[in-house]
Amino acid sequence: MGIEIGKNFYADDAPHLAQLIHHLNAGIWEFNIHTTEVKWSDGFYIMLGYKPGEIECSYSFFLENIIYHHDKPLFLKTINSRNGDNVHSVQIRLLTKAAGYQWFESTTRKWEDNGIPKFTGSFINVNQAKIAALRSAQNDFFFNETAAIARVSGYELDVASMNIALSKEAFDIYELNEQTKLSAEEAISFFEPQYRPLLNEAIDNCVKFCKPFDMELLFRSAKNNLIWVRAKGIPIIDDYAQCVKIRGIFQDIDGIKKKGLALQSSINLLNDQNKRLQNFAYIVSHNLRSHTGNLRFMVNLFDESESPDERTEVFAHIKSISNSLTTTIEHLNEIVKIHTEIDKERQVLNFEEVFQLVMSAVQSNIDSTHAKIIYDFSKCPTINYIPAYLESILQNLLTNSLKYRHPDRTPEIICRTVKDHDHIYMTFEDNGIGIDLERYGDKVFGMYKTFHANPDAKGIGLFITRNQIESLGGTIKIDSTVNVGTKFTIRLV
Repeated sequence: MGIEIGKNFYADDAPHLAQLIHHLNAGIWEFNIHTTEVKWSDGFYIMLGYKPGEIECSYSFFLENIIYHHDKPLFLKTINSRNGDNVHSVQIRLLTKAAGYQWFESTTRKWEDNGIPKFTGSFINVNQAKIAALRSAQNDFFFNETAAIARVSGYELDVASMNIALSKEAFDIYELNEQTKLSAEEAISFFEPQYRPLLNEAIDNCVKFCKPFDMELLFRSAKNNLIWVRAKGIPIIDDYAQCVKIRGIFQDIDGIKKKGLALQSSINLLNDQNKRLQNFAYIVSHNLRSHTGNLRFMVNLFDESESPDERTEVFAHIKSISNSLTTTIEHLNEIVKIHTEIDKERQVLNFEEVFQLVMSAVQSNIDSTHAKIIYDFSKCPTINYIPAYLESILQNLLTNSLKYRHPDRTPEIICRTVKDHDHIYMTFEDNGIGIDLERYGDKVFGMYKTFHANPDAKGIGLFITRNQIESLGGTIKIDSTVNVGTKFTIRLV
């Protein structure tokens, strides 16, 4: 049934108005609330894909077959509304003949005809715009969710004012309220001091030379959390090729960065262990082959000797070689023990207690040399370490300093510890005869490497010390000057 279009307009204008409405992608309806009588314009049918009169024109048919059931309460609310506004607009879905459900803008107006309440309204197809808006909202949602999950934020730096605009995610990384106002200088101040000059230089190069940057930096948030972040920026230029803005991303990469650093540390440690293993294999091969070759030669010489005196002399050499072989095997066992004991349980150790225990073991040497021992463990009194390792390290360093004391002065040995962030360092220095590092620097920690004429030198102590330290992820370095003294700097953890 077609609505009587133009009944309230001039008769001459009615056909033109009806013609105009019928050609719009819209439908007009009228509803009598008392009789439930409904009138639809031809355009109502056409917008749904039907010919006028092809489907039942009724209130119940519309509610049961045309409108999407989830949108029904929203549409009925516009009819049953009792507020003072007589015009209501909502977006609902209607079932079309060939395209399924599509979005329509429904506008409803309440009015009275001789005291009888009536409703008129219109439906305009807004499906394309609605779908585009939904997709845009969905893309925004995915973008925001992805940014939140990946901890990626955006920023824009205005070159002229040096004002910086940050996205919500950036404030989350800064651990600041979104209402906080930050200048560029204040934003940069959150980076660790050693990284600020690098970032400032990158920004200057971006402004002056339009050079983009991509950096990984240490950052301390407003809540004092230290994390790794990625700062990337590209220049935005004007018509004169001058940089007017820097736009980029700011990302929390702490988890990835720390895993990468840990992996690289493991790789470095593995490479060092492989080098030590190769060195160890070379030492075993070289030293044992040397001993066994000498031993075989002496045994053959013993068999060929005829006089008892010759045999006695040769046997003495065999005995000496045998003792030397035993010592070598003991040293090799010490090295093997380093790698077998690495899984032993660590304990919280008191540096002073362990150092005093080591001093008591070599007290006779200290007394005989009148050595002055100074130690200060106040800046880092304890460490979580393998007890046997710490004792061995201290003993080797102490005996080494006593052994290589300067003949013209009283030995003075100083041991200190300090903690720097998560690392514990120990320094051990003396005023002994020193080592010529230009000549022997690459051999100091080698096995059976000696650099002085001292008859007690075996060249095994520092080799074992370095292996023990490095097996637990530490490092050791040496600074030495001939006739001045030697200083070892050890990062224990």
